[in-house]
Amino acid sequence: MMSNSENSGYYSQKLSAERLRKCYEIAPPRAKTYLEAEIEFVLNKITPSAIVLELGCGYGRVLQRLATKARNAVGIDTSYGSLVLAREVNGATPLYDLCKMNGVELGFRDREFDMVVCIQNGISAFKVNQRDLIKEAIRVTRSGGIALFSSYSERFWEARLEWFQIQSEQGLIGEIDYDATGDGVIVCKDGFRASTVGRQEFVSLTSGFGIVPKISEVEGSSIFCEIPVW
Repeated sequence: MMSNSENSGYYSQKLSAERLRKCYEIAPPRAKTYLEAEIEFVLNKITPSAIVLELGCGYGRVLQRLATKARNAVGIDTSYGSLVLAREVNGATPLYDLCKMNGVELGFRDREFDMVVCIQNGISAFKVNQRDLIKEAIRVTRSGGIALFSSYSERFWEARLEWFQIQSEQGLIGEIDYDATGDGVIVCKDGFRASTVGRQEFVSLTSGFGIVPKISEVEGSSIFCEIPVW
């Protein structure tokens, strides 16, 4: 089984830049509906004066949308290749700023952002200590701001598995190990492992911070954890 650091390298090396973009381009209709619903959910939370940080921005697919509503947007990722592509997507007139950075070691001052966004299961995909990731997001969020995390709903399992099967068939991820796959976890024979965070796990991860998160299901495909910061 691949270690957390190796699995993280999977996204920063094998599944980054153009390969990552292809994963989203080949998404079946149900998966595309899920992806759009998550973005719309976040967009509805952004005010025109907001400064927004996206953790794991990849090639800027979501960040570009967030930047159209926010006063300023910043994206971080560990993949240099994805950030280069994000810069190309950004065009001659920058909509957002980009930094190569790890989500659990943010190089920002305390209380610097109005909103921190980590959606579309980034909390699992990063393969870092999830509690540390949430703690860092809270640290850089201003009083009155929010940190948003999301993962997959149990009801999205069949559509999610279909999407990963297509990615596997296209050679973007390894062959799926169906004996090891189930209960919200997709395992590939090359060691790649895609897990989820459920409602109770979000509650447990945010306990001890003196914050009561708002947990909600969106479009029957996502579990969102909205963390108010005071």
